[in-house]
Amino acid sequence: MSAFEDYEAYDGMGLAALVRQKAVTPEDLLEAAIERVEARNPTVNAVVMKLYDHGRQAIRAGLPEGPLQGVPFLMKDLTSPVAGVAMTRGSRFFADTSPSPIDSEHAARLKRAGLVIFGRTNTCELGLSLTCEPRQYGPTRNPWDLSRTPAGSSGGSAAAVAARMVPMAHASDGFGSIRAPAACCGLVGLKPTRNRNTFAPFAGEGLGGVSTEHAVTLSVRDSAALLDATHG
Repeated sequence: MSAFEDYEAYDGMGLAALVRQKAVTPEDLLEAAIERVEARNPTVNAVVMKLYDHGRQAIRAGLPEGPLQGVPFLMKDLTSPVAGVAMTRGSRFFADTSPSPIDSEHAARLKRAGLVIFGRTNTCELGLSLTCEPRQYGPTRNPWDLSRTPAGSSGGSAAAVAARMVPMAHASDGFGSIRAPAACCGLVGLKPTRNRNTFAPFAGEGLGGVSTEHAVTLSVRDSAALLDATHG
């Protein structure tokens, strides 16, 4: 790995602190993350959409000075539209869906926090399973033991974080889809209280209030900082 070799020594807050101190640049961090996706994703199949240029363009345009400025971030292929990016929900039925014209409010808040979105992660079809093996993309493997599942439905996000591609990744949870992958992959996985994070402007609630959005992270402080940036 040539881009910022100490990348894996830090959680998301640690990387953001290095950016604020000008010890590294967001470009350094993004290229370090891309190197790890390219090296490790063929084994675990966590990232199903590589949006590298999307991330590079966001940096060139100027990142907000949020609490997580410059930290590379992956979005689950479910629940949170991102402007200019498609979302297939892990389903062949939605494989040809056009890119979203706008960000969801949740995605907009992630961007305002300074995160650099550069890919989408695998999920079971429509998020309706506690495994992660859609026909559309094939199964995601657990980085700790490739014969085992990372669980679901946020299995791609959990595998990407556990494989140290990123320190945190978007996830959602209706019936355990954050908590089960976090448990299987040794991560922090919090399901926020109903309506703590918004589904606006596309829906009032997910699954009648059962489903919520948040993340899987390396550290408790990353999870807390991310929720501080997105809630309300």
